[in-house]
Amino acid sequence: MVGSSPMQAVLVAPGVKGKQVLPYKRDALKEKHAIAGLMRSIAGSGVRSAFYVLDLARVVDLYMRWHRALPDVRAYYAVKCNPEPALLGALAALGAGFDCASRREIEAVLALGVEPGSIVYANPCKPEAHIEYAARVGVNLTTYDSEEEVAKVKRCHPNCELILRIKGPDNGDAKVDLGTKYGAHADEVVPLLRAAQRAGLGVAGVSFHIGSGGTRTDVYRGAIEAARAAFDAAATLGMPPMRVLDVGGGFMAGGTAFDEAAVVIRDALAEHFGDLPCVEVLGEPGRYFAETAFTLAARVIGKRTRGEVREYWIDDGLYGSLNCVLMDDYVPRPRPLATPRTGEEAYTSTVFGPTCDSLDTVVTGYRLPEMSLGDWLVFDDMGAYSIGSGSHFNGFSMSDIATFLAYSS
Repeated sequence: MVGSSPMQAVLVAPGVKGKQVLPYKRDALKEKHAIAGLMRSIAGSGVRSAFYVLDLARVVDLYMRWHRALPDVRAYYAVKCNPEPALLGALAALGAGFDCASRREIEAVLALGVEPGSIVYANPCKPEAHIEYAARVGVNLTTYDSEEEVAKVKRCHPNCELILRIKGPDNGDAKVDLGTKYGAHADEVVPLLRAAQRAGLGVAGVSFHIGSGGTRTDVYRGAIEAARAAFDAAATLGMPPMRVLDVGGGFMAGGTAFDEAAVVIRDALAEHFGDLPCVEVLGEPGRYFAETAFTLAARVIGKRTRGEVREYWIDDGLYGSLNCVLMDDYVPRPRPLATPRTGEEAYTSTVFGPTCDSLDTVVTGYRLPEMSLGDWLVFDDMGAYSIGSGSHFNGFSMSDIATFLAYSS
């Protein structure tokens, strides 16, 4: 970490350095009002299209919280969650590694000066050309969960080490149950270890992912126990000692879920890996860092009144940032950016995105005060699977949505 404080390190990080960082005063009791004041200032400066505010101090706070709760687990940020360069640069400056799932994600991280050794190519099924690129740039650690992937890695990157991705316990509480697509079942672990052994590829460790966006924390215990069983199976096969345990992602910053998960993880690590102190433990948080650090403002570009119902069009929608409504079960609760007026009447409202598709509907039956063309709606907690998942459908480009950097104090 460069600099005399974490925030100073972030301010000189690639992706941040040289850009304007706007200060604002955080109010713990009225945090949404504080960010709204800054966003009103931005909107009043002549900005005429949707924009984000990224609070870098929030990222620093979350990193410090991670370090306190899981001091022996290095965070490898999941780039897929939000690839904003300032966020990547800030996390690199703080000491994070990176979970990359494609060539483009690896390129984005390397462009910020991150060492290849701080990258895990965490995709169990990779295109051959992407594996060859990883070999050229020195990214030498990747996940797998099939014998076919072993053969592919052997052919395209014979110096790469493997991490066996196993399926954790079922977690129906998760927003996205990744176990339906990835992860070796218990009876597949030994055959997959043998496949790597036959190919002459080293298996550095084991990874799992309990699913994204859930509140259950007990599943970490079962997953860590299963990981230890895989470690022991490798030892029985006479393989070199494994040295990496990846406890995946799915962490959330809001409420008490993260702190509760951290307790379970620490206890399970002590129980099942306490006799293996040389094992490096890492995690793959994505939404934990990104979700609450970003706030979106979208501009009202159209309006229609039908009786008592108000219909509005905004310049971002389900084909843009708000794809998270469909992809990530985000529940939009937009609020006007303008300061509320006492006694202001609310109307049943519908908010549409800007495209010509009728499916591009953000909310219906939602209560809002009377809005006018040029007014703004604010969406909180918009950093997870939003910017990185948007499209350019109908000619509305994600690149038109600016991100302003801020620093709350």
